[in-house]
Formats: sequence, C-alpha cells, structure tokens
Amino acid sequence: MRRLGPALGERDFRLWWLALLGMGIGLQMLEVAIGWEVYGLHRSALDLGWIGLAEFVPLFVLALPAGQLADRMPRRLIFAGALVLSASVGVGLALVSAAGTTAVWAYLALAVGAGAAMALGWPAARAMPPTLVSVDLLQNAMTLRSIASQSGQVIGPAVGGLVYGLSPVVVYLASAGFCGLATVSVLAMRPAPAADVARATVATERPATVSSVLEGLRFVGRTQVLLGAILLDLLAVLFGGAVALLPVFARSVLHVGATGLGVLRAAPAVGALIGAAYITRRPIGGRAGRTLLVAVGLYGACIVVFGLSRVFVLSLLALAVSGFVDLYSMNIRSTTVALASPDRLRGRVNAVEMVFISASNQLGAFESGVAAFLVGTVPAVVGGGAMTILIALSWRQIFPALAGVDRLEDLHAPEPPAIAELVA
Repeated sequence: MRRLGPALGERDFRLWWLALLGMGIGLQMLEVAIGWEVYGLHRSALDLGWIGLAEFVPLFVLALPAGQLADRMPRRLIFAGALVLSASVGVGLALVSAAGTTAVWAYLALAVGAGAAMALGWPAARAMPPTLVSVDLLQNAMTLRSIASQSGQVIGPAVGGLVYGLSPVVVYLASAGFCGLATVSVLAMRPAPAADVARATVATERPATVSSVLEGLRFVGRTQVLLGAILLDLLAVLFGGAVALLPVFARSVLHVGATGLGVLRAAPAVGALIGAAYITRRPIGGRAGRTLLVAVGLYGACIVVFGLSRVFVLSLLALAVSGFVDLYSMNIRSTTVALASPDRLRGRVNAVEMVFISASNQLGAFESGVAAFLVGTVPAVVGGGAMTILIALSWRQIFPALAGVDRLEDLHAPEPPAIAELVA
C-alpha cells in the first residue's frame, strides 16, 4: 500500500483511508440504487431533485454545529458514530424496498437520515489527516484521500448497478455492510490523547456559543484564498453537476438501463483515479491557482459535451475527462483548506467547506431536477456546463489572490485573533 503513497506508511492514516474507502463504496451503492428505484416509481426527474434536497437540508442545518463538535470532542468517535448512522439508513432502505413501498416520502425520510450522517461525520473525518501525517506528507495524504473517494465512486456504482439487477434490497444491505466495516476500521485507530484532551479542555472551559459555532465561517470569510476556492467549487458543482440526472440519460437518452447507469456514474471516478495516479507521481508544482481555474473551465466544457452526446462511448469519455480535471481542482482545494486552517478551527472550517461544496452536490441535484423539469434535461445540463465555463473565466478578476497562488507548500494558516485566549 505504501507504493500508492508514503502517507499510507502511517498506521492510523492507513486505517482512516480504508474507512473512507469503505464508506465511499457503501454510500455510492446506496446512491445509485435509490436514484434508479425512485425514478422508476413515477418516471419523474423532479423526484430525483427532491431526493437531493432531502439530503441537503440536514447538511445545511447540522454542518456548522457538527464542525464545532469536531473541534471539542474526539473526532475518531464522531466519525464512527456517523458511519453507524449510515449503516442504519441502508438497513432502513432495504426494509422499505422489500415492503414494495411506492410512496416517495419513505425514501425522502431516509435520505434525510443519510444527509444527517454526512453532516455529523464529514467535518470530523476531513479534519483528521493533518493530525495523522507530517506536513511534508500532507499533499500526498490529500491525493490519497481523493483516491479513496474516487475508488468508492468507481466500485460503488459499478457493483450497485450490477447487483441491482438481482434486487435493490441486496444493494442496500451491502451498503450497510461496507459502512459497518468502515466503523470497525475507525475504532481500530489509536486515539491521540493529547489532541483529545486539548479539545476536551476547550469544551469544558469555553462553552459552545453561537459566536464560537460561526467562528469557522468568519475565518473563511476573511481568508480570501479559502473563500475563493470554496465558492468556485460550489458554483461549479451547482451549475455543472449532471450526476442527479444520469438516471434520465440512462433510461431516456442513451437507453442503457440500470447497468449502463452504474457505468455512467463510475466514469467520472475512473477519470479521477487516473488523475490521482498522475498527481501521485507528479505533484502539482507552481501556478496552482491558475491550474485550478483551467481545471474548472475544462470541467464545464466536458459537461456541455456530455449533455449534447447521444453516443454512449462519447458520453463515457466526456464524464471520464470531467473526473480527471475535477480531481486536479479537488486536490488543490483540499490541500489549500488543510494548510490554510489552524487545527483548533479545522473542524469548523471543514464544516463550512462541506456546506458550500459537499452540500452543493445535493442542492445541485435539486437545481438539476427543477431545471430539467422546466426546460428539459438536455438544455439544463448544457446550460449548466456553459455557466461553469463563464464562472471559471471571471474568477481571476473576482479573486486575484487565489489565481496568484504559486506553490501550495508555501501556504500557511494565519492564526485567528482568538488564539491568544486559548493560550492564556
């Protein structure tokens, strides 16, 4: 495993990485199954949008408090608890599917549970790598995090699409099983007593307030490199996301069925894996800010090609290339967030990132569903890709500090004003 990257030589990071991989596989299996099953109930693209909104609402409501929790409690235990909740959602979906329920509300309710699990677990999980590896291994750790995430997006949809032909119940139960194994991996990590004691001391001496919950948001707002990177990805996902509409393309445009849907969902992750392997061998050097803007613009162009395509192979190629260039933008953004955030605020900063980026996947799904309902599926996807290109072209003028970033290793976390109070 060390050949994938030197960060995997660290035991706890390796266990964390395996947990992230297991969670990714499980949740992606769940996503492909619930999307296909819900769309098959009434053949409505709007229902897919409602599923995305149901996952977004708890993310929006719980993310910032969850970030505060991750800065006050052991992050390992919070991550494990979120995985247990994710496994429970998989079991619940299996029961609903086995009962033959045709009401969309049952799936929406469980989608809310999945969103709650992500909201609670992600700030803690994403804040852990900088405490598990040394600074010189951090960029490699962020690349490996992307490899785990994208591997889950390759394996999960592909296996989920194939197994769905047997029964959606089996897909949901397998999803729960992967999340259960991920929980075991997290619990096998050795806790970091010093860090946990420090967070517990802060929790005891400084009770949580609305101001402390919002401290991460204020920090991002005054750190222009962070704000520009997070907003750029949010808008790219919001307008350029086509994943929520893949069931429509698979059934009504490309006519490739459930198996084809699994392959389509896996295509961006295949491209991202190739990109991750390339970055592992040749890390991003200078002109990182400009590379980020170019990658987002190319991502939008790929979405336009996918929306216009009627050939399955061309659609796969467009999605794969979109995953390749998106991996570059994710790597730059994640490394920027890790290096530009002090540890005492890292949970809250990652919570803000989750609201603006991870939650935008669900909000983007709702936007895509509504746009497809109003103007048609193809115009919605093509228009979103064109908007993404325009955003990338304008970002250099809006956030020149981000465009001017050269080497990522030169980024440093400015200490927030309140750090003196903690030292005292």
